[in-house]
Amino acid sequence: ALSAALQALKLREGDKHCLVARSKCYLKLGDTENALKYAEASLKDDKTFYKGLYQKAETLYTMGDFEFALVFYHRGYRLRPELAKFSLGIEKSQEAIVNCIGSPSSVKLENKEDLCFISRQAEKLQIKLTKDQKWTRKQKPARNPKTERQLLGELYADKVYLEQLIKDKDLMASSTKQGIKVADLVLSGISYLEARSEFWRQQKPIYARVRERKLRQQRRVRDRKRRQSEVGRYVVKSMEDIDMLLTGGSPEESCKKAEHVLKTVQGWSDDEVPNKNELIGNLHSCIGNAQLEMGWTEAALQSHQMDLELARQNDLPDAISRALDNIGRIYARIGKFQQAIDTWEEKIPMAKSSLEKTWLFHEIGRCYLELDKAEAAQNYGQKSLQSADEEGDAEWQLHATVLVAEAQVKLKDYQPAIKNFEKALEKAKLFHDEAAEKAIINALDAVSKSFMEELNKKREEVAAHSLPDDDRSSENTEDSEDREREGGEQSTEAREDEEPEEDQRNDEEQGTAEEGGNEEGKETASGGGEEGREDE
Repeated sequence: ALSAALQALKLREGDKHCLVARSKCYLKLGDTENALKYAEASLKDDKTFYKGLYQKAETLYTMGDFEFALVFYHRGYRLRPELAKFSLGIEKSQEAIVNCIGSPSSVKLENKEDLCFISRQAEKLQIKLTKDQKWTRKQKPARNPKTERQLLGELYADKVYLEQLIKDKDLMASSTKQGIKVADLVLSGISYLEARSEFWRQQKPIYARVRERKLRQQRRVRDRKRRQSEVGRYVVKSMEDIDMLLTGGSPEESCKKAEHVLKTVQGWSDDEVPNKNELIGNLHSCIGNAQLEMGWTEAALQSHQMDLELARQNDLPDAISRALDNIGRIYARIGKFQQAIDTWEEKIPMAKSSLEKTWLFHEIGRCYLELDKAEAAQNYGQKSLQSADEEGDAEWQLHATVLVAEAQVKLKDYQPAIKNFEKALEKAKLFHDEAAEKAIINALDAVSKSFMEELNKKREEVAAHSLPDDDRSSENTEDSEDREREGGEQSTEAREDEEPEEDQRNDEEQGTAEEGGNEEGKETASGGGEEGREDE
């Protein structure tokens, strides 16, 4: 940096900014004389150059000329009061003066011309100290333990230990093997620590330390907030990408993205990610969903179980509910219906809305139906229907009604099942769901057939139970009635067969009678004729 400043000064000789930069370099190197020289050179042509004033004040402060440093800090402050560095310089110079000589009321500064004579400390310091002030400096003011602890830091415990050793007169009277008195060693250690404390007091007063500490805290808070904001944006963007990949039909890419984000989050501290455990659990859930879409049911089950474990460890109710939901789905998919029921029944108290309860009751009822526990399935189906009615969701009303009807079919309660299927069919028609309509119609036909078969069986059973006790007599009676019916039929057939013959005979008899009549007529007619003739 010094070589760069020298090169810049060669290129722009006499430039006040370059002179200030060169003064800063020398001050960093500990060459206060050259630092003061170039700081004063920067003010040669412009006494109001605030950067030169500040650099000269900083150099004087480093040299221990706190009074003259205070003068130039004040000059800079009058020119540029908005700059905090001048007000800080004034305060730290005043504190250094008080630490060195006590109250500044008796301090008198002799200002001759432009104070260029301060290049040497013996010529610069024009303060006349009274005998009392000199005695005060020799005696050193009583130190505040709190202040001393702040100045010495970890070394304060050593100083306290050495001060306690002084009270041990026997130890102080002893000597080491080399002949050095222990008292001299202890006193030299205390003197060294006091000297360091005084040096640090002058170099960085308590006010400056407090201010710097506050600034560091503010900087850390600001950096932490900025870091948290960046982390928050990264997390939100990553979760959106994971969800889009999964819903877009790319579960493998979604799984890879979630695993990468999980490794990144695990490497962050709790300060950077306040809800770190919750976020890790959510990422395990995303990984499990992607694995389930890829058909990796065992891996998906493990991921969701890790989500559940983290949620329980950190007492996260929403995460527990989410994990139980996903675990139940996997159990139902692989055919472990009882495990699915146990998992979802644990989730029931955590359901927050009627719609969530509707779905939950429906799925539990389905599992019971698969286990041929129709009565339990019907109960959960009715609970699902009740929750759907409370929510006013017609689609879930349809699903719940179908579930109840199917359970009633299993229970052979056909008439209510038919009514529920008819209600479900009406709702399916409202949604114009042709597939649902077709399925319900097929189910309704099957139930109707079963219902008719059941009715026929009941009729037969009723007829069988209504017979008298003497089955034989009833059977004989029925046989005789059958025989009578058969005899009647046979006589009827015989009569039908005999009717032509009887008709023929009747016709013949009728013909004979007619012939006889004719003959009698003839005889009568002939007899009458004879009698007539006789009369004539």
